[in-house]
Amino acid sequence: MESGSATKRRGWLLTKAREVALRNDDQVGLIIFSSSGKMSKYCSPNSSMLQIIDRFKKASGTQIEEDDDKQDVQISYRRLTLAIEFDKIPDHCQQIYRDMTRMKNENDKLQATVGQLTGEDLTTLTKEGLTQLKKQLQVSIDRIGSREVQ
Repeated sequence: MESGSATKRRGWLLTKAREVALRNDDQVGLIIFSSSGKMSKYCSPNSSMLQIIDRFKKASGTQIEEDDDKQDVQISYRRLTLAIEFDKIPDHCQQIYRDMTRMKNENDKLQATVGQLTGEDLTTLTKEGLTQLKKQLQVSIDRIGSREVQ
C-alpha cells in the first residue's frame, strides 16, 4: 500500500507538469506508474500523448514497436527500458529538488526586481507600481545625495 506522501508527491509532479505546459506553452507528456500499478498521466492541452510520443521518437531516434496481438507499446532505445517510479526517489533528493525550485523562483523574482530598478523591464508594472518604483528610486537618490555631503 502506498503512503500518503507518495500520492502527494505524484500530485505535485503532475501539477508541475501542468504549470510548465501552461506557462511556457510547452508540449508536456507525463506518465507515472505507482508501486501499486496505478497509472497517472498528464498531457498538454491541444496535444495528445501520441503526438508527444511521435515528437519524442523523431527527436531522439527512438524506435517504437507495437505488438498487434497485445496492443502493447514498447519503447526501445538500445533495448533500454525506462521506468519512472516517483515513489522511489529518495526523500533527500526530493528535498534538494524542492530547494532548487524555491531558489530558482527566488532568483527569478530578484532578477525581475533588478530589471525594474534599472528600468530595463517595466512591462509587468501597473501604473501604481510605477509610482511606487519612482518613490523608491527618489529615496535612493536622496540617500546618495546625503552620503555625498558627508
